[in-house]
Amino acid sequence: MNKKEDFFSEILKNESFFLLIKPEENIYLNTSLRNLLFEELDSLIKLGLKNVEISWSNNENWLNFVSSIKIKYPRINLGSASIINKQSIEDSLKIGLNFSMMKFWDKDLFNYAKAKNYLLIPGIKNLTDLEEAINSSCKIIKIYPIKNKDKSINILNYKNIDFIAAGGLSINDINNYKSLGYKSIVIGDKGITNLKFDRKIFEWLKTN
Repeated sequence: MNKKEDFFSEILKNESFFLLIKPEENIYLNTSLRNLLFEELDSLIKLGLKNVEISWSNNENWLNFVSSIKIKYPRINLGSASIINKQSIEDSLKIGLNFSMMKFWDKDLFNYAKAKNYLLIPGIKNLTDLEEAINSSCKIIKIYPIKNKDKSINILNYKNIDFIAAGGLSINDINNYKSLGYKSIVIGDKGITNLKFDRKIFEWLKTN
């Protein structure tokens, strides 16, 4: 592993989930909606939320939005999601994000990020892509969508890989997937509704 992967693996030893935020276009320019989201996020961070990722958008306002989160919360592990091309990598580098996650496996994009010394975590659901990713020295892998993954994938066969589960998961799924060998999960759509985060996430942070 390189230093960025080592750092991320250390985080995975202690952190059970990543909170994925998918901003809608209107939040970029609507100050009241933006403030509402920031108030919610602020409450979670005060309770101990440490890992946040924002879906990438080909929109110059995305850069400003994510930069403002990085400035406001410099201590969280902030990354981008839904990475699909070199521009999304460059945007993430420009902001100085810690990591990014792809929806799928793209060897060329993975190697591009690797050449930039940037941590890009692929999304994988079939055995062929999994083996190619591992052969490309990928050490941190997201299985996505977890409920449609290839049944032939048994993550327990890969002792030196850190696996993350993603796709339609909620805070209630943490214990189940950790018992299956996943280091962490991604909570996306089931974690936020109308700019309000799932109250169970607040409760989980208070007790863990």
